[in-house]
Amino acid sequence: MKVLFIHQNFPGQFKHIAQHLAQQPGVEVLAIGRDTAPGLPGVRLLRYKPHRSANAGTHPYVRTFEDAVLHGQEVLRLLLGLKRKGYRPDVIVAHPGWGETLYAKEAFPDTRLIHFCEFYYHSHGADANFDPEFPLDVNDAARIRSRNALHLLNLENCDQAITPTHWQHSLHPAAYRDKIQVIHEGIDTAALGPDPQATLQLPNGTVLRAGMPIVTYVARNLEPYRGFHSFMRALPQLLKQHPTCQVVIVGGDGVSYGSQPKDAPNWRTKLLAESPLDLNRVHFLGKVPYATYKKVLQVSAAHVYLTYPFVLSWSLLEAMASGCLIIGSDTAPVREVIQHGHNGLLVDFFDSAKLSETLITALNTKSDFSACTQNAWRSAQQFSLSQGLNNYQQLIMGGSFGGRVKPAPAVEDFDLSCAQQARYS
Repeated sequence: MKVLFIHQNFPGQFKHIAQHLAQQPGVEVLAIGRDTAPGLPGVRLLRYKPHRSANAGTHPYVRTFEDAVLHGQEVLRLLLGLKRKGYRPDVIVAHPGWGETLYAKEAFPDTRLIHFCEFYYHSHGADANFDPEFPLDVNDAARIRSRNALHLLNLENCDQAITPTHWQHSLHPAAYRDKIQVIHEGIDTAALGPDPQATLQLPNGTVLRAGMPIVTYVARNLEPYRGFHSFMRALPQLLKQHPTCQVVIVGGDGVSYGSQPKDAPNWRTKLLAESPLDLNRVHFLGKVPYATYKKVLQVSAAHVYLTYPFVLSWSLLEAMASGCLIIGSDTAPVREVIQHGHNGLLVDFFDSAKLSETLITALNTKSDFSACTQNAWRSAQQFSLSQGLNNYQQLIMGGSFGGRVKPAPAVEDFDLSCAQQARYS
């Protein structure tokens, strides 16, 4: 069987399934990615680069669509070249968000096309216009609505589709939801877990140990989409009222979503200027190796995860699998995996004072929340890599995955419960 993966940043979300299939007898795996894609050992990668960028004179509402056409055109040229050499994939699995598969059916009309449908944009009710600090103007709303032209074509062109969570599924137009199956790609829960002996050496030489009052925060980049501004505004009160706690922050100074501040080089600099903090107690580690990241989670006494109504981060699930006490934002993506008082605590995304108060209580009475951390670990097992691989392989190799959309998984009925649940209800 020939499986072709297409992802601008290959392997992206396909890392584990591509690696897994490449090791299966009788399966030939090929990938297509941009010239900047990192690639994956053991999987042949064909790289492309659009021959030009979208024209600066193109109407701003449709500039991203022109860019998608350019990506799709270049990938079509690659596909036609493969076809001339006799290559015929049995299935194409693609992230179509940048337009790569707009014309895949022109090259291989009979090949099954599976799309990873990560997000369908809305000008209201999801990430856009969620944060009053960054209001949406009418031009931005119109641009977002126009941007969905690409995603509607992607939904129409594919034979089947995947999205990782039920909330992401709910964002897509009702007419296409039956085509989209909820399959999370999985996290490596077997490589994660609590370690009461874990230590973390900071750049200044300080050694932090599991059991100490340590607050952790992780994001790919430190930015408002992941609640960095709300988190930073909670720290002065936290540091004042809990004089022995340490704060460890992992993430880069770029932006994955949204934009940089207009009056500072990055959000870290801007928010430190707004709320100066004791940098002997608040530690910015930047981007760290995975082994260090695991230690950060294992020494954590309280892990903060905040997000706009947007794509759920792997880091939340990995923190749960590491036995962290989660303090998460009460937003739709988080509510899908965290039940307040059962496997974590939820706070209003914008209420920095409440976040600080919750962190102080969590640090002062950590033993009262042992049930939460155990339940979080159990909940994370529903997103295991083995389960994700099995479900992906079943769809790719067999053509279907247990019918259509599966109902949201019920939280297991454990005897454990949070002793402090009433306090936060």
